[in-house]
Amino acid sequence: MTPERTTQIQQSFAAQNMMKSFGASLDHLDDGSCHLSAPILEGNRQQHGFGHAALTFGLGDTAAGYAAMTLMPPDHDVLTAEIKINLLSPAKADRLVAQGQVLRAGRRLITVEAKVWGITGTQRKLVAVLLGTMVPVPISAAPAAT
Repeated sequence: MTPERTTQIQQSFAAQNMMKSFGASLDHLDDGSCHLSAPILEGNRQQHGFGHAALTFGLGDTAAGYAAMTLMPPDHDVLTAEIKINLLSPAKADRLVAQGQVLRAGRRLITVEAKVWGITGTQRKLVAVLLGTMVPVPISAAPAAT
């Protein structure tokens, strides 16, 4: 991945309002790989005090999407076509780390996975696994924000 593409992806991530509201950070980018993390803020907890599944899903989907983007040409973005999540454990942690990875990059479909870990101190527990499909789209064809 070129330095220009890295910068382009970092700028794209910085424009994600939902990730901003989660307090998420882009921690690692490499060809076919992306790691994100976010604290489990009070506003992102469900009624039992665990991190909400929407936080887990959002981080996993976004990490998987940016992992796919690392393999795209600079004039392309990706959109999620479908993604499933298996919630393995409550997100009872201080923060979540999502590790997205490309399993197979085709011309029309990119198969991705993400693992989301709950982290408290040195304790690490697998919270969720996601499996999905991303679709490459030319940036000029990507839906504009309204």
